[in-house]
Amino acid sequence: MVRETKRRDFLAGVGTVGIVTAAGCIGSPDSGGSGGGGDSGNGSGNDSNGSGGGGGGGSGGGSGGGPGLLVVIGYPESGIQLFRDYYSRSTTDEEILIPDGLRDGALPNQVGNDMNNVTGTAPTSGGPNQQAFTQLFQQQYDSAPSVFTSQSYDSVATLILANVAAGENSGSAIRAQMRNVANPPGTAVGPGNFVEGVRMVADGQDINYQGASSTVNFDENGDPASAAYAIWEFARQQNDTETVETQTFESDSPDGTGPSADTVPGSSMDRDVQVGILLPETGDLASVGGPMIQAAQIPPMQVNDSDLGLSVDAQVEDTQTQPEVGISGAEALVNAGVPAVCGTASSGVNVPVSQQVFIPNGIVGCSPSSTALNVSTLEDNDFIFRTAPSDFLQGRVMAQVGSDRLETSNASTLYVNNEYGQQLSNRFVDVYEDGGGEVSQTVAFNIGESSYTSVLEEALST
Repeated sequence: MVRETKRRDFLAGVGTVGIVTAAGCIGSPDSGGSGGGGDSGNGSGNDSNGSGGGGGGGSGGGSGGGPGLLVVIGYPESGIQLFRDYYSRSTTDEEILIPDGLRDGALPNQVGNDMNNVTGTAPTSGGPNQQAFTQLFQQQYDSAPSVFTSQSYDSVATLILANVAAGENSGSAIRAQMRNVANPPGTAVGPGNFVEGVRMVADGQDINYQGASSTVNFDENGDPASAAYAIWEFARQQNDTETVETQTFESDSPDGTGPSADTVPGSSMDRDVQVGILLPETGDLASVGGPMIQAAQIPPMQVNDSDLGLSVDAQVEDTQTQPEVGISGAEALVNAGVPAVCGTASSGVNVPVSQQVFIPNGIVGCSPSSTALNVSTLEDNDFIFRTAPSDFLQGRVMAQVGSDRLETSNASTLYVNNEYGQQLSNRFVDVYEDGGGEVSQTVAFNIGESSYTSVLEEALST
């Protein structure tokens, strides 16, 4: 019996954020609201401001004596007020650099400014089968895929392949097959021939899943061994964002290494494969989470619509981008017998969910958009993977864009006061200063403040 994938009515009305496209390749929240694109974390710790380096001056300095570059790390809900306060200043001469967490095409219109001095970076679709996924998404939903949708497809596709390769709904058995189905060697499989790949691993054959977001080779930490990043700008008239360039970076273990089983047991064709989808339907990242859930449901649909005889039961739970809600949703999936989960979206949710639910219960978690550095260092017994790259790479990308593309030599960072913001700020500072740049200020801000004037003044001082 073929079981239909569980779907939610809200998906029919989900809008998309800025469309991510490849444009060439060169080398190496707390409360609900309209979300942006990318990693997120919740909770605000103590106000902790610090300074990261020497004073201003030099090339790339603002005309008012401040830094030539302001790096802002946060989310759209707070970003609206923060940028309103920024553009209300008498001088706004700085270049501004933002990561994926602020990639929301609606932001300029909400702020009331074209935001022409803002450049962004974000993980994008750079995999060998990006076009095949794009066609699948457009055919299914009559819209273009958006940020982190390709990573969501790849997460669920890999979890299904590992489940079928293992032959059982067991987290430990699936964990042992994750690198077997994703890393070389083996027959190349992607979104276009995904059903055939399922058939092959069911027969115990070796495959090498080649994804839409990347090659999906997992390194020893369960992170992607390579990733593409978009350099993008706002397009206010289109209420959208526009990718202007794509860069590809590799991790420290580009060949993809880590533990895996010696054999592929395979699977019978009369069983039910269970997979969870734990992403934000509502809350601060709902505008991103909706399309991500849509993408995550395509691999189950492909199997259920095929003649394989296998059925995939995909259960969706909402995180609301809140740690306690994410934990509750994860526990619901565990109680339903789900052995592997696509999720969560945000590092501030992913880390506590992994530590309190996934790891203790032996559940494989594969996040499509959690990018914080500390996900790589979790004591996870190899149960935690992700198809989104670590901010270890994004920090490097941002530093390179700030110094080379934007031609600045002095910067300050203004970051949301949680692990995501602090870790990405620290990584940017390390790489920027290693390249000869100076960082004047590193300033934390809290979500939901009525005014950000004081932290802006601090960040833009020398």
